[in-house]
Amino acid sequence: MISASVIIHLPYTPDLTEGGISYACRSLSCTSDRLGTSPLDRLRRIVAEAAVELAFRRYLSEQKIPFTVLGAEPFTHPGHYDVALGGHRCEVKSYLISRRHQITQLRQDPGLVLQAPALVPLDEFAAEGHKPDDLYVFAFLLGLTANAQADVERALTAGQPAYLIHPLPDGWARPASWLPFEKLVLKSECDTPITVELGGQDAERKFITTVLELPPRMPFPVGQTFYSLAYIHAGHQPVARIGLHSPRHGEAYVIQTFDWGNLWVYGMDILLAGWLTHEEFRCNASVLNPGMATFQYARTRVKNLSIPITNLAPLVPLFEKIKAWTAERLV
Repeated sequence: MISASVIIHLPYTPDLTEGGISYACRSLSCTSDRLGTSPLDRLRRIVAEAAVELAFRRYLSEQKIPFTVLGAEPFTHPGHYDVALGGHRCEVKSYLISRRHQITQLRQDPGLVLQAPALVPLDEFAAEGHKPDDLYVFAFLLGLTANAQADVERALTAGQPAYLIHPLPDGWARPASWLPFEKLVLKSECDTPITVELGGQDAERKFITTVLELPPRMPFPVGQTFYSLAYIHAGHQPVARIGLHSPRHGEAYVIQTFDWGNLWVYGMDILLAGWLTHEEFRCNASVLNPGMATFQYARTRVKNLSIPITNLAPLVPLFEKIKAWTAERLV
């Protein structure tokens, strides 16, 4: 059982969002929608989750808590690595809290997270590869997002950072035939040059990018050879349409000015609540059906296993135990 006094606070810095965006972009070709979730919403959640994992590792290093890094399957989670604590795989399950009133309340009284459930999607929990002594650590990220176009404009006007992206549809991101996009060209209808980044995969399905400065109103050939194109990132808000074309697709694909989304997560604070082993979670969890309101979600989209946050174990004794266990092994 845990109380508010054992919640660990981690500071949030912009480089955590930058790292989260880098991972989200790399994963875009290999992740799928969950029950119709929009690609941009899914990507923002991936950014937030990766940012929390990076902050967690930073905390472990600063507190001199020994850990190692374990690789995951390259085609399911490209570039993703889990932490191992005391020889046990440790998975951080984090939840983005982005509603302003809730953020205000939690910054005043972090103990309110004790009202939340610890949730693990049932399909993830049941996936192969888990061991009974694997660890789950549960965390909350307090951070705003600028989803609507008006929110993005306000953020840019205020000098806040943004990362504007357009995820490409399946015909480009996950083509049925693994062939190169030959004679690929981009064209910007903007009156001034604009810098864009293309991200996708090469013939060996490795993640690749290329950065181009598109001249105004002229077709611009892409020198890099892509076999899939997952996204286009714009260096600033495009004020006109941008199109791309390859003979493989016939008609050009045109991105309107309102088709760009902002991936930046304006993080403020991270709360590490507690932990359980995979087996302890299995024995004590109940099923939470889709469509239910919870502390962290207006409604759940998938079937989850659920345990009250108060039923978790505190993290500091676990970390002290790992330090002692590692020290004994070195003697």
